[in-house]
Amino acid sequence: MHIPSISTLLVQSLLTFTGVVNNQTQTENLDKGDMTLGSITKASPAAYLAAIQGRRSIYAINNVLPQGVSQETIQKVVEDATLQTPTTFNSQSGRAVVLFGSQHDKLWKFVWTALAKKGFQDEETKNATKSKVDSFGAGAGTILFFEDQQSVHNMEDRFPAYAANFPIWSDQSSGILQGNVWTSLSTYNVGASLQHYTNLISENVTAEWSLPESWLLKSQMPFGGIVAPAKTKTFAPIEDRVKVFGKTE
Repeated sequence: MHIPSISTLLVQSLLTFTGVVNNQTQTENLDKGDMTLGSITKASPAAYLAAIQGRRSIYAINNVLPQGVSQETIQKVVEDATLQTPTTFNSQSGRAVVLFGSQHDKLWKFVWTALAKKGFQDEETKNATKSKVDSFGAGAGTILFFEDQQSVHNMEDRFPAYAANFPIWSDQSSGILQGNVWTSLSTYNVGASLQHYTNLISENVTAEWSLPESWLLKSQMPFGGIVAPAKTKTFAPIEDRVKVFGKTE
C-alpha cells in the first residue's frame, strides 16, 4: 500500500482546503512530486498559518479515525515529522512510539494505576481524575515522545563549549516535533492533546515496550476522532507579546 510522504499529505490537505489543489489531476501530480512547495502559488503561506491556527487541544475523542485516515497514515505522519524536524547540530535526538489498540489501552491503565497509588484528596477528585484519564484512553491511539539522552551526551562530548546548552536545545527540538505532529494530525481532522504523566509512567513504558534506557519520555499525545470541538480560545493582546524595532515606516 502506497503511503504518501508527510509533505505530500500535509500540502495536499492544506491546499485543498484553500482551493489551490482542487482536482484529482493536481492531487496525483502532487503525490508524484510534480508539484513542489516552491511552485504552489501564494496561498501556501496562508495555508500553513491556517493549519497552525487549526491545531487545538481536543479532549473529547473516540477510537474511530476519520474516513480515509488509517493507522498507516498516522505512522507516516510521525515518521516523516521525526525525520524532518530540526535538531541542534543535526543531533537527531527525537524519538517516538505510536501505540494503537490494546497497547494504547495498556498505557492509560498504567497512568490510572500510578495515580490511584498516590491517592486522592476526596472521592470527587478521584472521580474527576478517572474521567479525565478515561477520556484519553477512549482515543484511537497515543504517541509517546522521547529524547535520546545518549545523542545529547554525544553532542556534549563533541562540543564541550556548549555542553550546558544541549539538554535545553534537546527540549526545544522535542517541542518542535510535538507541534509538527500535532498540527499535521489536525489537518486530517484527527483530534489530539498533549499530556505529561511522564514521571508516573516512564519506568513502566520503558519496561513494557523494551525501549532503550537512554530514551527519556517527554510527553504523551492521545489522538482519535473528534467527539466535541475545542472551546473558544482567548488571547492576551499581541502587542504585549511581540515587539518590533527598526520597521520601515
